[in-house]
Amino acid sequence: MTPRRIKPVALAAGLAVFAGLLLLAPDSRAARAGAVAALMAIWWIGEALPIHWTAAAPLVLFPLLGIFEGGLFSGLRRTMLPYIDPYIFLFAGGMAIAAAMQQWNLHRRIALAVMRAIGAEPARLLLGSLAATAFISLWISNTATAAMMFPIGLAVIAQLEAQAGGRRLTHYGMAIMLSIAYGSNVGGIGTKIGTAPNALFSGFVERMGMEVTFLRFMAVGLPFVLMFLPVVWLALWRIGRRDQLAALEGGQAVEREWAKLGPMQAAERWVLAVFLATAALWIAGKPLTDWVRERLPAAGSGHVEGGIAVAAALALLALRPGGQALLHPRSLRKVPWEALILLGGGFALAAGVQASGLSRAMAERLHVLGSLSPFSQVLLASLVTVAISAVASNTATITIMLVVMRDTVAPGILPTVLFASTIAASCDFALPAGTPPNAIVFGSGYVTIPRMARTGALLDLLAALLAAAWCWAVVPLIL
Repeated sequence: MTPRRIKPVALAAGLAVFAGLLLLAPDSRAARAGAVAALMAIWWIGEALPIHWTAAAPLVLFPLLGIFEGGLFSGLRRTMLPYIDPYIFLFAGGMAIAAAMQQWNLHRRIALAVMRAIGAEPARLLLGSLAATAFISLWISNTATAAMMFPIGLAVIAQLEAQAGGRRLTHYGMAIMLSIAYGSNVGGIGTKIGTAPNALFSGFVERMGMEVTFLRFMAVGLPFVLMFLPVVWLALWRIGRRDQLAALEGGQAVEREWAKLGPMQAAERWVLAVFLATAALWIAGKPLTDWVRERLPAAGSGHVEGGIAVAAALALLALRPGGQALLHPRSLRKVPWEALILLGGGFALAAGVQASGLSRAMAERLHVLGSLSPFSQVLLASLVTVAISAVASNTATITIMLVVMRDTVAPGILPTVLFASTIAASCDFALPAGTPPNAIVFGSGYVTIPRMARTGALLDLLAALLAAAWCWAVVPLIL
């Protein structure tokens, strides 16, 4: 079946399931919420529509179907609130900071500095590419990170091929390209703003009365990144070393890219200062949150962190050292604002499923999961999430998993299960269509689907196992 035919088939399948569930129990709010959830899941997985269009479905369907009690206008208000959740503003501010870094090529300078520091020998260059990509992806979207690193990777490969007498380095070229894709995917796991599933998870558990500060999230996510990156490097070096690179050295390409940047401009220093100050406030935000909560008892870490992010974005728009805008409005056109609708749709779906009673009904049907040992529940959630993320976006995947797991697993291990599932949602390495970074590097011509699938499937499995084991060991100590 061609991709052109998949979209209308998925569109029709979603509508058919939606109508069928409504007809089965038209008087049940839980059934109506289930119909909307099934529609969104099928459309997300089948990519029937742009995923942010699907994420807007609750705005229309929840009020019309009476998912929330209190009538049409009350339902509309309760449906709209998740689309202005504090974590939406946190993510929006983070994207604005990333846009300023991209405007001044600060992200490129940081990445090249990491690669220069690690070394120019082929194995070190591969590690440098992976580490630099992952570090940038902690703060910038994985798609933007991969797009930025892609030409750097090609320049490194071209220099090594020139040194090899024009011989095409099929295996090492593939390893470099995959290091960019995999580094982009793994790096985003480390911080709240690294990828959309992290923000979804944080907002979801905060509604459950569980506060996950920026520092607490990093305490779980960042060590996972640091542990898994060497695993990825070893897997990729097994591919790359087959080209027999002992006499080659690729530092000149990195130095040429570094020279193109020229000396650091004053605007870059200002953007770096704003970024570092913002990150410091996020990481050390608990005292500030406590101070705000004394004056506004309803405030949580999401409100404070979102406020910091918005303040940083406004500062970047307002500051003009030397008459140059640190963040020009035209740079904001490149920001994927549709991701905010996607986040809002995830929050809205979770709120509707809970308010309608569907989550309780699902828990009753899936009670068998609760009979498994606690660690088995964590492991199963991690494995299932990785499997679903292979065919659906990571944001759509975690939206579904958070809703399903909330009332299904034992309360005592729920935070661990949800965190493991969140990490696993970003661990998609097997297919070019799995994530935008995978697709970007596939366009280089060095990556073949069979080899990517073999290496990626192994990394998928190892990531799921590590996410389950790490969260099992650490999350109870932190949350």
